[in-house]
Amino acid sequence: MSAEWFDEARFGMFVHWGHSSQQGVELSWPLTGGVDVLPSSRPGMPVAAYESSAATFDPAPGAAKEWAALARRAGMRYAVFTARHHDGYSMWPSRWSEHSVATSPCGRDLVAEFVDAFRGEGLRVGLYYSLPDWHHPDYPALTDDDRPYGYGTGARSTPEVWDRFVTYQFGQIEELLTNYGTIDLLWFDGAWERTPAEWRADDLLARIHELQPSILVNDRLPGATDFITPEQFVPPEPPPQRWETCLTMNESWGYVPGDTDYKSARALVHTLCEVAARGGNLLLNVSPRGDGSLPPEQVERLETVAAWMDRHGDSIVATSPGLAPWQWYGPSTRAGDRVFLHLLARPYDTVTVRGVPVRRVESVCDLGTGATLRFRPRVSVVDQILRNADPVGELQIEVPAGVADDLATVLELRLTAPT
Repeated sequence: MSAEWFDEARFGMFVHWGHSSQQGVELSWPLTGGVDVLPSSRPGMPVAAYESSAATFDPAPGAAKEWAALARRAGMRYAVFTARHHDGYSMWPSRWSEHSVATSPCGRDLVAEFVDAFRGEGLRVGLYYSLPDWHHPDYPALTDDDRPYGYGTGARSTPEVWDRFVTYQFGQIEELLTNYGTIDLLWFDGAWERTPAEWRADDLLARIHELQPSILVNDRLPGATDFITPEQFVPPEPPPQRWETCLTMNESWGYVPGDTDYKSARALVHTLCEVAARGGNLLLNVSPRGDGSLPPEQVERLETVAAWMDRHGDSIVATSPGLAPWQWYGPSTRAGDRVFLHLLARPYDTVTVRGVPVRRVESVCDLGTGATLRFRPRVSVVDQILRNADPVGELQIEVPAGVADDLATVLELRLTAPT
C-alpha cells in the first residue's frame, strides 16, 4: 500500500453535499433535533420536513467540474466527497437503496460526476461514507420521538434485522469500490453509534483491501490506522502517525446561508502553513448549494488562497516539517536543500533563524517575489577561534517592507550539501 501521494499532498477539498442543501440546513443533524457541537443544526426539524427535499433534488450538471478546477487552482491534491451521510441518502444510484439520486429528479450518478471531474484535473479521489444510516428501517431509522439525541444510546435492531442492515452496508461499500475505478481514500464516520463487533469492522476492512489494495482508510472505521482525523482544530504537537485535519470555512459542514461566521482567507492560509509544518494535511470543506454551485464567500476565499499558493505552493506541497520551534518563531517546512520559513506576522526590519549551518546557506529569497534578501551570519566565538568548517549559528535576514505578503510571507533558504 503506497501512501506517498498522501504524505506529499498537504491540501485537499472536503465536499459536504446532499438533498438537504436545497433547504440551507446542515446535513443529517437536523434529524436529531440538533447537537451543541454544530450550532447551525439546532433547533432541528421534523424528520418528514428534512427528508422532503429528496423529492426535489435536481442539481445542475457540471458542478463537480467547477469544484475540481477551483481545487486544482488552490493547490489541492485530492478531494473527499460525501457519497452517503448519516441521513442515508446515497449520491449514486445504489441497487441497495431507493433513498438515492435514482429516485430523485436528478437521476444522475453524482459520485461518478465527482470522480470523473477530479480525476480530470489530476487530483486523487476519496469517498466519505457514514456507518450509521438514520433513514434505513433496519438500522433502525430515527424518528421525531428519538430526541434528544444521545451518542450511541439509540434503539438497536434485533440480531436478524441487524444482519440484514450490515449486508446492505457491505453491499453499498462494494459498489463504491468496484464501480468507479481506483478510489484512493475511504473516509468513514459515525462509528460511535455501535461497537466494532457490531460494525464487523475487521471483516469490512479486509473486504475493502481485497477490492482496493492501495486504498487509505481513516481511523473512524475501528481498526483502520492509515491516518487519523482531528476535526476543526490543528494539533499543538505533530501526531506520531499520518494525519489530516478536516476544517470548515464557517461553522457548518453543509450549506447553511445563515452561518456567516467565516474564517478569513488569511486565517485559512495560516492554518495551511501550520498543518504543513507539522507534517499533516488540511482537508478544507466546501458546502455546495442545492444546485451544486458554491457559495460566493467560499469561492472568494479559495481564489485568494489559490493566488497565494501560486506564489508559495513550493513551501507547502511535497514538504516535510522544517525547523524546531526554538530555531524559528513560526511554521517552517523543508524540501531537499530548501528550507521555507513562514512569517504569520508582519516582520520588522529583520528576522532571525537559529541553529542552521550558516556557511552552507547559499542564498535567501522571498519565495513569493523571488527577491534576493540580504543576510548576516553569526556563530559562536569558539567556532570562530577554532575555525570550524561547518559551524551552526544564526542568520539575521533583512526583510524590506515591500516584500511582506498580505497573507503570509515565505522566506526560502537554499543550502549546499555538507562536504
